[in-house]
Amino acid sequence: MDTVLSKSLSELIKERHSVRKYDPTYKISQEEIKDILKEATLAPSSSNLQPWRFIVIQDQETKKELRTIANNQEQVVTASAVIAVLGDKEMYKSVEKVYRSALEAGFMDEANMERLIESTNKTYPFAPEETRKNIAAFDAGLISMQIMLIAKDRGFDTVPMGGFNKEQFMEKFKVSDRYYPVVLIPIGKAAAPAFKTTRLPLEDALIDYR
Repeated sequence: MDTVLSKSLSELIKERHSVRKYDPTYKISQEEIKDILKEATLAPSSSNLQPWRFIVIQDQETKKELRTIANNQEQVVTASAVIAVLGDKEMYKSVEKVYRSALEAGFMDEANMERLIESTNKTYPFAPEETRKNIAAFDAGLISMQIMLIAKDRGFDTVPMGGFNKEQFMEKFKVSDRYYPVVLIPIGKAAAPAFKTTRLPLEDALIDYR
């Protein structure tokens, strides 16, 4: 396993760039990728329901097939792996496992656990599917950023990809209708520097400050 570099958060944010050229000979172990994902799951989520799921693609032939689904983008096949982040539209079905785990860890008492389970079961299942999809997409975005920063801290490069055929992806990987693909994240070692980018002045983004 690669040594964790443990740079400051500010350094990681400034150094992370979207990389599209990867060293195809560099391999990342399954153990390392699982460790990155495990750490990333500390991301916040609505009601702590953690509506993210992952499909990790490392097999070269499968990556070649994925490339056709992802608008023929080269990084899909040259990166060490592609992490697909999916949203769970039925995240409420995990509620008992989530809150019972918190009970067993001593973070809440049984009465509070039962109250939270009941509240979740009274709201989430009856929310419109589009609302639940938006919640899951938002939370998937949070964990995706964590994945990319943790990867950078470990010396890897990434790029978030929204440009792929989601219907074809679901068909290829036999994804249940309960889930839907949000983003693909190729991860590996850069073979060329990332394109540098600029950001709009803060004054353009800060609408109000009171």
